[in-house]
Amino acid sequence: MRAMTESWFVEPVLPSAPGAEQYLALDFVNSAIALPGGQLIDLLGTPEATNHWLTERGLAPAGAGVQEMCATQLRSLREHVRALFAAHVAGFPPLPAALSAVNDALSKAPTAALLLWNDKEGPYRAAPCPTNEVLEHALAALAASTADLLTGPHSGCLTACDSTPCNRYLLRRGRRHWCSTRCGDRARAARAYARRTQSKAD
Repeated sequence: MRAMTESWFVEPVLPSAPGAEQYLALDFVNSAIALPGGQLIDLLGTPEATNHWLTERGLAPAGAGVQEMCATQLRSLREHVRALFAAHVAGFPPLPAALSAVNDALSKAPTAALLLWNDKEGPYRAAPCPTNEVLEHALAALAASTADLLTGPHSGCLTACDSTPCNRYLLRRGRRHWCSTRCGDRARAARAYARRTQSKAD
């Protein structure tokens, strides 16, 4: 598969998959997009693209200066989360390394939100995230979303897109097994072609 890096200023080629608005983990695993023709667009392919992706989701400030080492760690966690999703969808036990990676990321989260004070709004609670802890904060948030999805009420709806070569995950709604209209159209066209080919063979 030929890899392509999505530039930070280019919009994703597909809309968010169903469920991504509820679970950041879905958006995370779907940040590597397989396309027809053997192409792969990686929205975390470069430090700049990674910084943009994190910023768009409130996980890092725009000027966080994400380095390649940080982008590599995020891509590594993404593969572990993908492995957990694949195991869950298939009904197989998870890979110990994938489970360990998510739990390690979860442990990076603050155990409690601190009491802070704003002169205009008064007291509030929040978990501070110093610039040098941006990566830890992002990893923890993504791992927490993964755990929430896999243990929550929507875990039984998690499925893989049923349109080759798409590699995205979604929350199934009704009978829909596609992450986008484009994938649904492609799957229906493939089935229609298969039926025509079969009828000619008969």
